[in-house]
Amino acid sequence: MKKFAILLLAAAALTAASCSPSSHKTVAVSADPLSCYSIRSFGVLPENSPELNRKRLQEAIDWASDRGAALYVEPVKGGYPVRSGIVLKKNVSLVGVHGPTGRGTVCEGAPTGSLFVITDKNAPFITVESATQIRGCQFYYPLQPNSSPEGIEAYPPTISVSRESKVNGVTLSCLSFYGEYFAMDFRASREFACEQILFEHCYGYPLSGEFIAVDYCYDIPRMLHCHVNPANMREFGRTFDKSVIDHVVARRNYTFWIDHTDNAQCMDLFTFGNYGGLYLGPATYGQLTNFNFDCVTNGIFKGGDSQFNRVWEVAQGSIIANASPAGDISEIHPISVSGKGHLSLVNVDCFSGDNPVITNQRCSEDFIRIESDEFLVVTGVNCRMRNYRSDCPVSVDAPKARISFLNCTDKDGNIFNWSYGVH
Repeated sequence: MKKFAILLLAAAALTAASCSPSSHKTVAVSADPLSCYSIRSFGVLPENSPELNRKRLQEAIDWASDRGAALYVEPVKGGYPVRSGIVLKKNVSLVGVHGPTGRGTVCEGAPTGSLFVITDKNAPFITVESATQIRGCQFYYPLQPNSSPEGIEAYPPTISVSRESKVNGVTLSCLSFYGEYFAMDFRASREFACEQILFEHCYGYPLSGEFIAVDYCYDIPRMLHCHVNPANMREFGRTFDKSVIDHVVARRNYTFWIDHTDNAQCMDLFTFGNYGGLYLGPATYGQLTNFNFDCVTNGIFKGGDSQFNRVWEVAQGSIIANASPAGDISEIHPISVSGKGHLSLVNVDCFSGDNPVITNQRCSEDFIRIESDEFLVVTGVNCRMRNYRSDCPVSVDAPKARISFLNCTDKDGNIFNWSYGVH
């Protein structure tokens, strides 16, 4: 935090002497690695066209890549209109001031902040290479509707991993998204895997239902302290209508999505008003702690393609599963398990009820659904199970499974000790 404070102080000193649009070719080179250069000094200005700002922002990034420099997104009222297709090249940091300051509607004056305004659908807004960071910036899609699902634009991801090379060491921190369709797409490939990726303190409400997706990241991806909620748009004096939230649920996507990863770390994740909370793909293992998935159809899906290390430890979290795109309670499951491996649940609280901002069934079918033809193990300790319809909180169609729940509480408040396939 101390280094980051020094970074912002350096940026403030540089931006105090504001530069003209034509002065961006004469920026002085600094030997100080903590120096930070305002994008305004490269001619990126709020009054420019998106095309011109894209050209000048890319020029600034190209310049900074050779020097390992940081670019400061100086806060301006209304933000910077920028055309998509930016490439954040190696060794560049894009640093803003975190949150917009001051509230107001789009018509009555947008907030002041380190804000990019995006209106085209040509490409991901920004594609990241290795050794990069984006910190303290905001991204706004003003053309997205908020009162009706009609007219929702399927924008490409706001931030995407490069598909042309391996990407290592990316930090995405303190970012806010407004009206995005898909926030951060890090679905890499086996050929060009991504490694050491950190997502932390990011906020938004993706209209596709997809906020962060990670694939082929074998060196411990981290999703920490991320909050997804339609109320996020209130920063711009707007709120999403109930029909929009229902539309997001009906897309049947997961807010957080992981596959082909080793020892993924997920902590303090929140989502509201989506089909799924966290998808744990067949080729994953790791830990999920201190979470809350509210008004979802499926809180957690856990797969597994191996008996060796497809283990997820899930602890200290709550799931409110009550939403159904088809109005069918039978598809609402706080937790779903398939494939192979082991799921350990400790102090997981699942309950349901009504919420006026989303169409819901006020309850779930069960606490957990387990369906597989493979050998798998599920254990639960000190879990509270409430507001489910079935007679038993555990639904099983898995003849080879081994299941045990100890000191849990069922929907009637009784202590629930139960096992399946255990001799």
